[in-house]
Amino acid sequence: MKSVKKRHTLSDRGEATRQKIIERAAPVFNRHGYAGTALSELMEVTGLQKGGIYRHFSGKEELACEAFLFAWKRATAPRMEGLCETDGAVDRLRLLVRNFVHRVPPLPGGCPLMNTAVDADDTNPALLQLARKAFRDWRALLMKIVREGQRQGEMRRDLSPGSVADLLIGSLEGALLIGRIEGNRNALCSAQKHLDGWIQSLACRAGVRKLSQKRKAA
Repeated sequence: MKSVKKRHTLSDRGEATRQKIIERAAPVFNRHGYAGTALSELMEVTGLQKGGIYRHFSGKEELACEAFLFAWKRATAPRMEGLCETDGAVDRLRLLVRNFVHRVPPLPGGCPLMNTAVDADDTNPALLQLARKAFRDWRALLMKIVREGQRQGEMRRDLSPGSVADLLIGSLEGALLIGRIEGNRNALCSAQKHLDGWIQSLACRAGVRKLSQKRKAA
C-alpha cells in the first residue's frame, strides 16, 4: 500500500509541475510566438533547467501546443461570462461582443488565436491546426446562437449563420489588431457600437415582442 501511495504522490507532483510549466510558458509563447521563444526564457519563467522542462513534454512543440490551449481557455472564459443566464439570440450575441471588448483576458500579449494563427501560418502545422479548431469552435457557437434565434422566430430567416459569425469575428479581431497598432481601444469601442446596432437590425420585430412578453410574464 505504501508503494502505491508513493507512486500516486509522485504522479500528482509530476502533473502539478507539468501544469505549472504550461501556465508560466503560456504568456511567453503568446508574446513571442513559437520561433521567437527561447529556451532560456522558458527556463527563467519556470525556474527549471532544460531537462526539468522537457522531462514532462516530448519537445518544444508539445509545450507550445499545451500553452496555446491553456491561453485560449483563459481568453475565452471571461468572454463567455453571463451567456448561460442571458435569454434570446440577439441579447446573447450583444453580450458576447460586449464581453470581448470589455472583459480583457488576464494574459499578456493579446489574443492567443490571432497571435498563433499568424505566427504558425508557415512554421508550425500542429499549432496552426489548434488555432483553426479554436476559430471553428468560436464560429460554431455564434452560428448555433443565430440558428436558435431563427428557430424561435427572433432572428430573420434570410440570414446566413456562417456569414453573421464571420462578420462578428472579423470585426472584433480586426479592431483588436488596430488597437494593438494604435495603442488604444478606440477601434474596439467603435466596433462594439456598430456591431450592437447591426445585431439588433437582424432581429424579427414580432419575435422580439414575443420574447419581451415572455420575460414580463416570468
